[in-house]
Amino acid sequence: MNVLLNTFNTPFQTPPFDKIKLEDFKPAFEEALKLAKEEIETIASNTAEPTFENTIVAMEFSGEKLSKVSEIFFNLNSAETSDEMQALAQEVSPQLSAFSNDVVLNPTLFARIQAVWNQREALNLDTDQFTLLEKSYLRFVRNGANCSEEQKARLREIDQELSKLSLTYGEHVLKETNAFELHLTDENDLASIPDSIKEAAAQTAQENEKEGWIFTLHYPSYVPFMTYADNRELREKMFRAYGERAFKDNENNNEQIILDIVRLRQERAQLLGYKSHADFVLERRMAQSTDKVEEFLNYLLEKAKPFAEQDVKDVSALAQKDGITDFQRWDFAYYSEKLRKEKFNLDDELLRPYFKLENVVAGVFETASKLYQIQFKERKDIPVYHPDVTAYEVQDLEGNHVAVFFADFFPRAGKRAGAWMTGYQNQFIQNGEEHRPHISIVCNFTKPTSTKPSLLTFNEVTTLFHEFGHALHGMLAQGRYGSITGTNVYWDFVELPSQVFENWCYEKECLDLFAKHYETGELIPAEYIDRIQASAQFQEGYMTVRQISFGLLDMGWHDLKGEIPTDVDAYEKQSMAAAEVMAPVKGTNMSCQFSHIFHGGYSAGYYSYKWAEVLDADAFELFKEKGIFNADVAKAFKTSILAAGGSEHPMDLYKKFRGQEPDPDALLRRGGLL
Repeated sequence: MNVLLNTFNTPFQTPPFDKIKLEDFKPAFEEALKLAKEEIETIASNTAEPTFENTIVAMEFSGEKLSKVSEIFFNLNSAETSDEMQALAQEVSPQLSAFSNDVVLNPTLFARIQAVWNQREALNLDTDQFTLLEKSYLRFVRNGANCSEEQKARLREIDQELSKLSLTYGEHVLKETNAFELHLTDENDLASIPDSIKEAAAQTAQENEKEGWIFTLHYPSYVPFMTYADNRELREKMFRAYGERAFKDNENNNEQIILDIVRLRQERAQLLGYKSHADFVLERRMAQSTDKVEEFLNYLLEKAKPFAEQDVKDVSALAQKDGITDFQRWDFAYYSEKLRKEKFNLDDELLRPYFKLENVVAGVFETASKLYQIQFKERKDIPVYHPDVTAYEVQDLEGNHVAVFFADFFPRAGKRAGAWMTGYQNQFIQNGEEHRPHISIVCNFTKPTSTKPSLLTFNEVTTLFHEFGHALHGMLAQGRYGSITGTNVYWDFVELPSQVFENWCYEKECLDLFAKHYETGELIPAEYIDRIQASAQFQEGYMTVRQISFGLLDMGWHDLKGEIPTDVDAYEKQSMAAAEVMAPVKGTNMSCQFSHIFHGGYSAGYYSYKWAEVLDADAFELFKEKGIFNADVAKAFKTSILAAGGSEHPMDLYKKFRGQEPDPDALLRRGGLL
């Protein structure tokens, strides 16, 4: 029998990656879809009166095999893909979309769910039961259950088209990222680039059987090059290559795909009775409305823009001392780093030796242990999907099983860019048995070389803490129903656990746990920590406005007031104009590579990064006030936020932790923008 459909004979029933073959997936999807359809039919055709148990709970636990196969497949398609896997994703995605439509547009099934919903007041449901009922009912209503047959047919077509377009968009960005390399053979072109970066570039060249050095558009290569390379022409070449991805006149161009996605999302929202895709999305967010999001972004923009403009002036003034009178975007990171060093006597290369990846991972584990009483044990007997991946068992301090944790840290051709947390199994309780979560974080950090271990930049350290904050949200989940445990929360709440965890990176009490020189073992000097803290507000205005500009672009595409735009580039410039503090570069385009909103789940939700920053700044003020490892505050955060998942409205959960609603000015205070 197909390994994907069997009970997994592995520790904690984790995926048997060592036995799964690509050719297993197609028949597994076919069989799992068949089983899921049968389960849905059984629930819909039940002749007994609809009850919470025989309808809502039965729905919650239906399609288990299909969920399992899908989670494994699509996680691998992001972290370890191939042309064959991408082709299969294009084939399978419309089938999954069609099945999802078959479920939510099934009138018999909806009638049963509606019957339970209509008697909700008399059912004496507890909080998470009511949340599950409400989520189930609204899933149907918000996906067309009340539409006419003609509208339902059109919704099916739209959802299938959107699933394929989104995949194609992501494939184009990955192909464009992988297609470019800057191959250098003259060492003079590497002036000012740190030795560790040069060594990594030399190793990339060697792996490609070439002489010299190769720099790519993957973050651990691209960002250091733009930050340190003296050669301005090469910085421009790299910048343009990065910004032109999927915007060139070739088969990977994403412009028409964007217009098609936006048109279909708009049509879908209007079929369901909403003015725009953003109106549809925000109905189930903390922000609740487009007006609230616009008011929020504009409030931050008003406060931060003067600081951002000054940040650009300061960097431009430094460049002018080098004779650069036409300051451009490819100069910003380079002179920004020089200015940071001048102001704080601090740069990535000074700090890197103290952030050996293995030490940082140990520090993340110890921080989590001190806060939440958990420990991590490497497990060689848990199969992994790539030699770079490490598997851990998470236990409480008494040795009881809490979760399985996978860590995947280095870039490769089959992995998409960026960093993310995902899961292979949610926490849930079924038939009296608790199933604990299987959680993974996937990053693209600087790889070890033949002479040096992986040494992280401070920015990479904060990224690791960020993704691990998400992982804690998944690993510490407590509840009955997997669809409302862990990170299954409102999208503008999901970044709170990740962003709040970044704060510990700036604290001496935390850094002293792990920031040790990789050669001498000496602790990071206190003066370096002082400089890290002093530089925490460096260019906060610029960074805030940059994030706001992305939020405005997202809302521009998804809160359309009139006709669908026809010119992607012109519309992008119009949407971001209010937040521009540097002139755009002709030939580059953010929308064509904005995977968060066109390939990921952030459409009409990119603002949530700043929204959650308000929550995290406000939350961390309490930790700072009581002590960053204060047991009572940590317990309250664990119970009210991490363990609770999506069992209640997020504002209610936040108030349980904090005792009050978040103060928007907490973010501005932290960033020095008030």
